[in-house]
Amino acid sequence: MASILRQIVAGPRQKHPEAGLDLCYVTDNIIATSGPSSTFPQKAYRNPTDALVKFLDYKHSTHWAIWEFRAEGTGYPDSEVYGRIRHYPWPDHHPPPFALIPNIMASMRDWLKGPETKVGRVVVVHCKAGKGRSGTAACSYLISEEGWTVDDALLRFTTRRMRSGFGAGVSIPSQLRWIRYVDRWTKHKKLYVERQIEVIEVHIWGLRDGVKVAVEGFVDEGRTIKNFHIFDRHERIIMESNDPAAINSPVYDKGTSLPLSDNKFVPSSGSGQIAASNSLESGGNAVVFRPAHPIVLPTNDINIDLERRNKAAYGWTMVTSVAHVWFNAFFEGNGPEAEDHAAASGVFEIDWDAMDGIKGSARKGTKALDRLAVVWRAVDDESRTGKLGLTQIITEPQEGEPVPEPKPADWRNAKHSNLTAVGKDLGLRTESPASGGVSKASSLRSAGSNPSQSEEDHLTGVKTHGPDGEAHVPQHGALAGVLGQPTFTLSEPNLGMPKIATLEPTTDFEDASHYRKLSNVPGAIAKSKTEDVATRETAEDLKTSEQHVPGQLLKEG
Repeated sequence: MASILRQIVAGPRQKHPEAGLDLCYVTDNIIATSGPSSTFPQKAYRNPTDALVKFLDYKHSTHWAIWEFRAEGTGYPDSEVYGRIRHYPWPDHHPPPFALIPNIMASMRDWLKGPETKVGRVVVVHCKAGKGRSGTAACSYLISEEGWTVDDALLRFTTRRMRSGFGAGVSIPSQLRWIRYVDRWTKHKKLYVERQIEVIEVHIWGLRDGVKVAVEGFVDEGRTIKNFHIFDRHERIIMESNDPAAINSPVYDKGTSLPLSDNKFVPSSGSGQIAASNSLESGGNAVVFRPAHPIVLPTNDINIDLERRNKAAYGWTMVTSVAHVWFNAFFEGNGPEAEDHAAASGVFEIDWDAMDGIKGSARKGTKALDRLAVVWRAVDDESRTGKLGLTQIITEPQEGEPVPEPKPADWRNAKHSNLTAVGKDLGLRTESPASGGVSKASSLRSAGSNPSQSEEDHLTGVKTHGPDGEAHVPQHGALAGVLGQPTFTLSEPNLGMPKIATLEPTTDFEDASHYRKLSNVPGAIAKSKTEDVATRETAEDLKTSEQHVPGQLLKEG
């Protein structure tokens, strides 16, 4: 029965012939797998942790280690994989905090190629489905440590992980943007400068009515996405010129030109209601959102979250659009190319069609806007925000140096991850007084959402591969006897992709004691992605990025 359930959830995926597991060899020393589980009901339709460990023990002895990226929890305790695991969690359907990248790359490099590494070691990467987050990490490693091009790394991951016709292995636009950031970081000395960033304005062309615009960022070392601000009606300026850039802006116009009152716009009244009719916005007007108080994020990573809602009836509202987009101000400010002296301010622009969709898909619902631009600047003094901006130079640890590792999420949380899944959906939701200043809706999960559907969405089109690219790993009678599974042999044509040479050993995982520290951010709106309704917190309640908890693998005998 359990094997039938796994096949139903897997859908079009090929099962591993030796173990019946969902895994593939991206290269001869990088394995990507969906997240295993040790608890029911997930264990019935996902890779059982004990089966995965048995397979890895048989194929690779003690020369394997796991890198996991699940902010929702792994679904198994570290002890079930001999403690041979490293944790770099971040939320599903999103790119990682870029500050994690140097440490992820260094820890994988040390395991595979360090001076004390044993021959034949492999890295096993997993998230939930072994696609987006795992693909981001695997491709980043091939680019930064093995010299692959972006296109070659993405193509290799797709051809090894996905069945033909089911799309790319890494398909979320923001994750793809991060992989290209890694390429630029690699080409320019692998230096990264973390900064606090102020979002000054959000300019939107063709804004439809009923759209909520929120500014979000990472906290808790990247495990949580926090809502720092939701723009209210009194912070909205409708432009008569249909061009938000026409308004005086600290970045669009760095001089001290006309005061705001000399610009042509439809002002908001003090009560928070737009002075003119909402019909001005219905056709898709140019709008500037200017916060009443400074919005300061603790890192360069910025997310603009959008949701369009229409009034329904009897305490319900209809969500018709959901989208978001991540960008990193250091890279958008050309930090790598400027020898890490990134621009102090800038504008990030994107069209609606290029934004991230619902739960990692391309689906966004009806069009909520045509294009948006985020006006930002680095916090370098106390003149506007009342606090001194903090910067931290982050480099990739060298071989032999300790590699920081964040605190892992509670592994038990994965059991409930379907019920509190990150990401919103279309459909009916209940009204909330808290969102009355934006529209007549709340941020609750869709009332009719089906938790099991997210399982299928995550896993559609995934396939398995052996270390040399074969669709089915060649028969090994001994392994078939160990795992009690049938074996098959089916070769796949040579894709002409570059191969990674057999990698030599690194030291086991080291303890670590250094990492960036970021101070509290005032006036933020705290919102966990797994919570239903945003709640306000004081500056004292907001968490900061403290030193990482050191992680360690068991030493090999």
